[in-house]
Amino acid sequence: MSVVVAAVNIAVDDADTQNLLNLLTNPDVALCSVTPECGSIYLVQLQEAKNDKTGAGDTGSGWMMNKAKEGHKFYFNINTMEYAWERPETVVKDHSLLTREEIQKVVTAVTAEHDRELLFKSNEPIIVKLQARIRGYQAREAFNNRMNFMKTQLPAIVQIQAWYRGQRQHKKYRQRLGELKENEDSAIKIQAQVRMYLARQKYKERQKYYKANEPQIVKIQAAWRSNMARHDYMQLMHAENPPISVVRKFVHLLDQSDIDYTEEIDLQKLRQQVVTEIRSNQQLELDLDQMDIKIGLLVKNRITLQDVITHDRKLKNYKENTRGSVNKGLKALSKESRERLEAYQHLFYLLQTNPRYLAKLIFEMPQSRTTKFMESVILTLYNYASNQREEYLLLKLFKTALEEEISHVLKHSKVDKMSDIVTGNPMVVKMIVGFNRNARGQGSLRELLNPLVKAVLEDKNLAINTNPIEVYKAWVNQMETQSGKASGLPYDATNEQALEHEEVRQRIDQSVQALRKATDLFLKHILGALDKIPYGMRYMAKVMRDALKKKFPDAPEKDVLKIVGNLIYYRYINSAIVAPDAFDIIDVTANKGLTTDQRRNLGSVAKILQFAASNKGFGGDSAHLASMNSYIREAHEKFKKYFKEACDVEEPDVVFNIDQYTDVTMVTKPVIFISIREIVDTHQLLLDHQDALAPDHSDLLHELLEDLGDTPDSDILLGDVDETSNKTQLEKSEITLTLSNKYEVPEGDQTDINNMVIRTKRMVVDVIRCQPGENLTQILNTPATDEQEEEHAALVKKRDKVDKRATDKEANLVRQQSVMSETRLALSTMKTKVKKNLHALVLAGVVSHKDHYQAIVNMIVQDIRNQRRYRQRRKQEMIRIRDTFQSLSTKRAFFEEQIDYYNRYVKTCLDNLRTKGKKNSQAF
Repeated sequence: MSVVVAAVNIAVDDADTQNLLNLLTNPDVALCSVTPECGSIYLVQLQEAKNDKTGAGDTGSGWMMNKAKEGHKFYFNINTMEYAWERPETVVKDHSLLTREEIQKVVTAVTAEHDRELLFKSNEPIIVKLQARIRGYQAREAFNNRMNFMKTQLPAIVQIQAWYRGQRQHKKYRQRLGELKENEDSAIKIQAQVRMYLARQKYKERQKYYKANEPQIVKIQAAWRSNMARHDYMQLMHAENPPISVVRKFVHLLDQSDIDYTEEIDLQKLRQQVVTEIRSNQQLELDLDQMDIKIGLLVKNRITLQDVITHDRKLKNYKENTRGSVNKGLKALSKESRERLEAYQHLFYLLQTNPRYLAKLIFEMPQSRTTKFMESVILTLYNYASNQREEYLLLKLFKTALEEEISHVLKHSKVDKMSDIVTGNPMVVKMIVGFNRNARGQGSLRELLNPLVKAVLEDKNLAINTNPIEVYKAWVNQMETQSGKASGLPYDATNEQALEHEEVRQRIDQSVQALRKATDLFLKHILGALDKIPYGMRYMAKVMRDALKKKFPDAPEKDVLKIVGNLIYYRYINSAIVAPDAFDIIDVTANKGLTTDQRRNLGSVAKILQFAASNKGFGGDSAHLASMNSYIREAHEKFKKYFKEACDVEEPDVVFNIDQYTDVTMVTKPVIFISIREIVDTHQLLLDHQDALAPDHSDLLHELLEDLGDTPDSDILLGDVDETSNKTQLEKSEITLTLSNKYEVPEGDQTDINNMVIRTKRMVVDVIRCQPGENLTQILNTPATDEQEEEHAALVKKRDKVDKRATDKEANLVRQQSVMSETRLALSTMKTKVKKNLHALVLAGVVSHKDHYQAIVNMIVQDIRNQRRYRQRRKQEMIRIRDTFQSLSTKRAFFEEQIDYYNRYVKTCLDNLRTKGKKNSQAF
């Protein structure tokens, strides 16, 4: 009850009428006479009661007293959630809080007033009729009395009035003639005033007409303004050369607001949580797999129970500590560690933005280490593609590696003929599929297959078995079970012998019909849900198709599409159909899995779909299924069209809207979350293969590796560590690295054209925002007024305040400052610098003075368009990352359920061992 009373006080403070009404009707608070129609009046009266009570004593302690139904006093603190049945000595009553009795008093008064009003309203016609009768009677009495008086005195009254009016009118007439003759000038002035009055009356009537029709006028004006705004927006978004007057109206969209920084902070925290959860789940899944193996070995007496108990303790530790590592930034490290890690920031930025290094390193490593390398380094370096920039860069890496593997550029490439893609299991293809199926593409795969797989699993009557021998044995067993006698038929038979029986053929035909129906359901859904395939998977299919065409120019398109189909269907989709529980397509518990019949049903469907994707038919031992061949050929034609459309995607530059300027114009610098051990291992790998990765010793990679020197011991990076600490665990501790480019053009250096373009755009935006004009040339040649200089100074101050809030300790954002420094100049100085930069850009052929530097204006327009898309995508990304985190949490809950299951198994083993030991001792 006290919690609800506290919530009522909070709802009153928040002025939340709906929440207040829900709380007042809560049965826990047991308030009487609550009427939903009085919700807003309850709020006003309770607010007044709180205000009146606040001045009666101390406030802010949070302590309040409520009486239970039995009359006992109950003390409760709404701030700390403390409570007591007897009043502690330290309790100070908070006079700003309403008790249940005070709330009931207000509710009762408001409800009574409401009921009284309803009573009057219900009898309103009777009351009005009674009042009308009384007033009518009184008016008639007064009228009759007056009429009686007038009738008796009428002749005298008329005579007196006539004489009086005549005398008065004669006097006025004579006075009026005299006044007009004496005050001719004044008369003229009066006439002027009268005319002015008439004109004013006409104006007021017109104004009154406008006010009377104000809604219509506002609609007309709004329609006109919206039409103009829509016209300006269409020009901005679609015109080839938008005028600067239009651009000026939208340049404020390029400013970073508090909302932008808040969303960036939230997005960065979400990415960190998702990356940490992914890494934790991967390690937990690996340990659970090891537990499965150890239990299997224990059953076969290959290991002791103690080995299983030791591993079980490790799993318990995971459950108790839901995160295996603690994230910390550079500020948590020593000065020497921080300097070295800052050098690593430059190295990882180079690796992240130049895919050729990692692409070569993949092929330099043994294939047995490639998967582990990918999980521990590549996905960590790209934050598991948790945002668009990192997904874009990861796709560039996969594209580079796949093209090099297929085109045989690298000496370790295995693709010498097209069929090697299918039979050789190339490393890059395996990495691409593994990433898209286990990370970003898992949600899409679940959304695509979950309803189909559940339909098969929930169909209790579905039993697909096209194996003649198994069908024959099941039939024989059924007959013998039903009759209780031996059938006389041999239990072992060949396919041909089994098919000689009519019952076997009928059962197989029924299975074929059910199989075709189920397969057709899968096929139609998959073909109609091309958009469910992740963009990264479709783009890799496009890269593979183009690389194969380049490598094998004479190969027919159908053969190329078969290889593409092998990537999209067989490697990505097929396994998830065969084993949906292994790929989180369906939710299963730790002690309940799929039955043999369910797995056979799904496997049969997947086999037909695979045959259709690769255009394979039944023959030989499977000749009894030849009736499916025509269906397979029809499905293959559909699959060919599907695979062709799957490759029809745009380049990542267009999809993610990323170019060479993106990192310079980002609100925040890229951040990765990586462990100390992964940093050391990556450094060692680069040192071991640096000559293969960068044959030219003047390459930037060699320079960065020379700056770092030899591979450091983890103790150097960790700094001073407590001797009692677990070093292995500390090495797994994740730190935050803010990546930066060591080779950026220094601030103030205008030798780089691309950098000059960015700086000039930023200054032009501030210039046209503060000073209007028909074109950029006119604006630059027109001196700025004092008001425009003050407007620009106010803009700089406002931007500084926003940046300060964004870069404080709590926000923990790293702002790109190099591009913004020149915008702090005075407007006149900035215009001079813009002229100088534009002259240099004219000489470089980037802009032209003939069209008043329209090219730079068009670049600003493109930035405005990109900023809008970026904000939209950021919101979508936050929603997607939250969904991903929720899925990861669900998966972790499943793993914890498995841990509990293993704990019970180990406990059972120990109990059995103790029981056995007691029995042996008693027997002895």
